[in-house]
Amino acid sequence: MDDVMEIYIVQHGDTIESIANKFGLSIERLISDNGLINPLSLVEGQALVILHPKTTYTVKTGDTLETIAVNNGISLMELFRNNPFLYDRQYLYQDEILVINYNTVKNIQINGFTNSFISQAILPRALPYMTFLSIFNYQIIDTDKPEIKTFGDDIDIINMAKQYSTMPLLMISALSITGDINVENVYRSLLDTNLQDKLINETFEIIMSKGFMGVNFLISYISTYNQSLYINLFTKISALLRDNGLIFMITISPDYSTHENLDYHSISLLVDRIIFLENTWPKQSQPPAPISDISLINPFIEVVASKMPPEYISLGIPLVGYDWVVPFTDGSKASLLSLNSALAIAYEHGAVIRLDEQSQTPYFEYSRSVGESVENHMVWFIDANSFKALNDIVIENNLIGTGIWNIASYNQQLFSMANATFNIIKFPIE
Repeated sequence: MDDVMEIYIVQHGDTIESIANKFGLSIERLISDNGLINPLSLVEGQALVILHPKTTYTVKTGDTLETIAVNNGISLMELFRNNPFLYDRQYLYQDEILVINYNTVKNIQINGFTNSFISQAILPRALPYMTFLSIFNYQIIDTDKPEIKTFGDDIDIINMAKQYSTMPLLMISALSITGDINVENVYRSLLDTNLQDKLINETFEIIMSKGFMGVNFLISYISTYNQSLYINLFTKISALLRDNGLIFMITISPDYSTHENLDYHSISLLVDRIIFLENTWPKQSQPPAPISDISLINPFIEVVASKMPPEYISLGIPLVGYDWVVPFTDGSKASLLSLNSALAIAYEHGAVIRLDEQSQTPYFEYSRSVGESVENHMVWFIDANSFKALNDIVIENNLIGTGIWNIASYNQQLFSMANATFNIIKFPIE
């Protein structure tokens, strides 16, 4: 058993009460730490995390959240992070047990990705766990007059992030909000220095006018053939942002199956962070496969960490699942699922969740009637096993942090595990 946590796999006949009793937990704690939407609808094979705190506190008459935090030397934000069920109620029970801290293994900086359409109910839950918030709301578009397009209003998100000591970053790319990209437009931006200068200045104006604290540049199609063009671009951006005390991150979507010999050392000298986040959008149009594959990610990160300081590297975590009709046919497209939706489908169809040991990702199969025929499906998603495997890569390679795509698909289990494993860094925001 791990000192910090263990993962329990739901067995046939288990109930939320029987599992809580098995580990000496309250039902509320078990539900809250795992973010269970339907705790009475557990699925055989579902992964639940059991957390083991370092220090706890038993509530006494007259206690308030503020006095408990002060008397135990933690912030109110830390108290909520350690006890996420407190978000759902404004009162304390005498003799209930609160977690004060966990036996964390290292400091970490967490970047959360979001769009401008995120629910205002989700943000206050996610932001306590975030060091940075990259708002995916800006696209370089190719018109008669190339410009930066915004998808929605993000002022309230920026301001709320700062209230939770989370640094808001302007995230810009050539991608549309659905993942489509104009490759020709990418190369125009790389080759035309006048266009580059215009777009950089326009980005800087948005940063200053809206109160962003930096930029996260999502990079597509970087390779050994064009990396010199990207490095020239990064050099310009880096000089401007550093002169103004702003953060410069880039997010690269690598092909984990190939270890392309990019000059990560030179790139790391120009940026504050590189987040490696696999682009999962293309998986929709490909045959069923793991959403995240540790057997490919781990050797890739080991190679990259040998070329640049690990304190510049963050590992991406995708919070998605896909539902394929099988057998797969060319031209078909899988349905995008949240992790909670994947569990709901498994429960509805009486499926049993299996774990692919090589990739450390779960999957299940089910069938449904469509008219007079039967349609077979395969679902791949990620769960506590996947989160732990990715966190282990961060620990083993001493990486600076993680990047979560995307927090609009909120998953409490992920945050509970990160919070129990790592000391999440927050920087003061004036």
